[in-house]
Amino acid sequence: MIYRFIFYGLLGWGLEVFWTGLGSAIKGDVRLSASTYLWMFPIYGLAIFMEPLHDRVRSWPWPLRGFLWLLVIWAIEYSTGGIIRLVTGVSPWDYTGHSRWQIDGLIRLDMAPVWFVAGLIFERVHDFLTRRLRI
Repeated sequence: MIYRFIFYGLLGWGLEVFWTGLGSAIKGDVRLSASTYLWMFPIYGLAIFMEPLHDRVRSWPWPLRGFLWLLVIWAIEYSTGGIIRLVTGVSPWDYTGHSRWQIDGLIRLDMAPVWFVAGLIFERVHDFLTRRLRI
């Protein structure tokens, strides 16, 4: 279990760096600057707790599973950002002013397609880790 937690944390970090670097490229930043937060490692590692849910909904149609993952990811993003803000006084991410589709600066509704797809990809990663690598 600890190995999968570490794997999810590292994978999330890497994908976030790639995503923010891609965003820099789109904005014309030839340096392709990218970033993430140390807070994100354990947050991405929380995907370990999504595995039992995946096992329960495996037979559902993919659109329904994608929508479920979207809601779960938003719930995790909102709650972890809110807890960090409560403890430290600031959330590592703050979407206020960056999107009119944000809620409390903690989640962005316009990211729905990304989280929908990310959830479906998570299923593949989970299966790969448990069936192929057996970790």
